[in-house]
Amino acid sequence: MSTANETITADEWTLPSRGHVGMLCLILTECAFFAIFIVAHLFYLGKSLVGPYAADVLELPVVGTIFLLSSSITITLAIRALRQGHQAAFNALWLTTIIFGLIFLIGTGFEWYGLIYDQGLTIRTNLLGTTFYSLVGFHAAHVTIGLLMLTGVLIFSFAGLIHVGEAERVDVLSWYWHFVDAVWVVVLTVIYLIV
Repeated sequence: MSTANETITADEWTLPSRGHVGMLCLILTECAFFAIFIVAHLFYLGKSLVGPYAADVLELPVVGTIFLLSSSITITLAIRALRQGHQAAFNALWLTTIIFGLIFLIGTGFEWYGLIYDQGLTIRTNLLGTTFYSLVGFHAAHVTIGLLMLTGVLIFSFAGLIHVGEAERVDVLSWYWHFVDAVWVVVLTVIYLIV
């Protein structure tokens, strides 16, 4: 004899969206790639025979980090606004997310300029340079790709092609952006705090 708790009807469970499943698979794959770079950095940490060393040249990128992590808030609010049919608020918050991401990338560019020209740390200088530029560069590439996709959505939105019915698809992209932000916390910890 079956009870009400044991019977599951078709209305109670549906397949997750293909977009979310696909994005989750992409994120898991990207986690593996980032793990390789992180392990390499941690393995070679402190093994450089010549300087400069991390403690001597790296400064915590506080401003860029604040903007990047804040962009997770703005993109979440943008999705909420889109679901509620507030197109203007969606556009403003989505644009703010893009601007915050750009500020982070510009800060990374200034950091690299200073490291290369003022501190003499290049990708060929020593093990720190190799692992630093590989890991931070890999993350910056992901931010760039994310910004291109976010910009595409904003263009479509201004053209009137993004509306409430597209909220789930736009949400899938927000998952990628949240991943980029979350992985930055790991990169920040590994590169700047464990020296």
